[in-house]
This record gives sequence, C-alpha cells and structure tokens, in this order.
Amino acid sequence: MGNCFQRRRGSGRSDTDSTLTFGGNVHLIGSQEEWDEKISQANKEDRLVVVNFSAAWCGPCRVIAPLYTELSLKYPQLLFLSVDVDDLMDLSSSWDIHATPTFFFLKHGQPKDKLVGANKPELQKKVLTFTESIQS
Repeated sequence: MGNCFQRRRGSGRSDTDSTLTFGGNVHLIGSQEEWDEKISQANKEDRLVVVNFSAAWCGPCRVIAPLYTELSLKYPQLLFLSVDVDDLMDLSSSWDIHATPTFFFLKHGQPKDKLVGANKPELQKKVLTFTESIQS
C-alpha cells in the first residue's frame, strides 16, 4: 500500500524511467482526444469506467498494475483506462491528481468513487461494488 506524490511540471523523465505495462482489457490513453472518445463511447454504451492515473516512475503504481490488468479481465463489463500523469499533465490536473496511483470510478463521465494509493484489497472491493451497482 502506498502512493507517490506527483512530480512537478518540467521535471521530465530520466533514462531509467519506462512506461507501465498493462495488458488485458486496459486501454492506455495517449491524448485528450482519446480520453474524450473513450468516455463518450462508454456513455453511449452505458458502461461504467475505472481510470488509473499513474506514473512510470512510481513504485506503488508498478506494484498494483498486474492486479489492475487482472481486474480488467475479470470484469469486462467495465471499461478500464490508464492515464500516465506525466504524458497527460493537463488532463491529470483537471482531475486534481496529487498522488499516484489514483483510481476514479465514473458513470456517465462523472466521478462516483475514488481511491488514492496502491491498496489492493480496497481496489478489489471498490471494483466489485462498482460492478454490482450495474446489476442492481
């Protein structure tokens, strides 16, 4: 469990940083346009969205990434997105991201829940609760 505090703008990445690797049904968001497209698509399909705001240099982000991928496979009815806070600083700032990882749970583009930090049991619990809200 833990979180990393966001680097200041302009701090850049070092040569030792790499990108976080996600698989499964996690969609990596590379631009504001891609974000808008995925959120619009989810709204049209009435799908709930889980967003992971993370950073390649963040240790806790790396620790929780495999679980996030696993959850995306277990709950395909949800749309799982991943945003690198260094690549999309304006988008991250608009969501008031101060620490990574930060997870948002969205319905119709609006936040319904939030989790800050790499708390595996709490992430699993929130995803399950979010999934069950579809069925009720």
